[in-house]
Amino acid sequence: MTELARAAASGLDGDAGQGGQVVLDRLVGLLDLEKIEENIFRGVSPPHSPTRVFGGQVAGQALVAAGRTVPEERKVHSLHAYFIRPGDPKVPIVYEVDRIRDGRSFTTRRVVAVQHGKAIFALSASFQLEEEGVEHGEEMPDVPDPESLPTLTERTRDYAGRLGLRAQPRPIDLRYVNDPPWVTRESGDRPARNQVWMRADGTLPDNQLLHVCVLTYASDMTLLDSVLASHGVYWDLDRVLGASLDHALWFHRPFRADEWFLYDSASPAASGARGLATGRFFSRDGRHLATVVQEGLIRIL
Repeated sequence: MTELARAAASGLDGDAGQGGQVVLDRLVGLLDLEKIEENIFRGVSPPHSPTRVFGGQVAGQALVAAGRTVPEERKVHSLHAYFIRPGDPKVPIVYEVDRIRDGRSFTTRRVVAVQHGKAIFALSASFQLEEEGVEHGEEMPDVPDPESLPTLTERTRDYAGRLGLRAQPRPIDLRYVNDPPWVTRESGDRPARNQVWMRADGTLPDNQLLHVCVLTYASDMTLLDSVLASHGVYWDLDRVLGASLDHALWFHRPFRADEWFLYDSASPAASGARGLATGRFFSRDGRHLATVVQEGLIRIL
């Protein structure tokens, strides 16, 4: 196990009042996988995890495993993933990489995450040499600056005893533009969109793959909230059973995950105990950075 991974194993959420760079460094440690054989890597989970591994963690770690087998000049431009079984945070996760194709411009990798001899997660990722081409992107919504918005600690102060780990310090600084779903649940509002400013809560190394993996981690933090907000329920406050089923991300432009980006998401449909959510990431200067789609299991018990 690497030194970063040992630090990660000491915890991710941290003690009350401890956050910022300390918690972010633990996330970087979680993403620093141990190579145990050619095309085989091992990752750990923080000890203060809930009963199953956070989906953004396993997606980020799987993307690291794929990226470790690809030349640095080829950048990831898309990933498609399925969450197959709940991950056990008490044991390591083994990531097996299949080198599907190495072409002139594109590289394709498939990664399977394994625990207890069974697949818990599968990811396909595509990498590309940088090329010139046509460019356009969607227009960024008009929203307040992140510094003018309450911190997550301020937003959860009156709910800390009820939101559990969701109210603990995180490696990602979250600033909700609209009222968060645990507030709209009580106010009766049913917002059409969920908009959150995000950034890594500290400074990250100059490693583009790491920045992409941190955004991948963050992309699973609030996306399904847009499904719940439409129905006035929330994870820890109502009898809601939920889990990510599949997740797709397309990366359009380079970025730094330790600079502010806006996560704008909505839910176009829900049925059959499943909810679909779509999201767009924008840089502070309005560049369309990435697009995400996720379907999740949503059961109201």
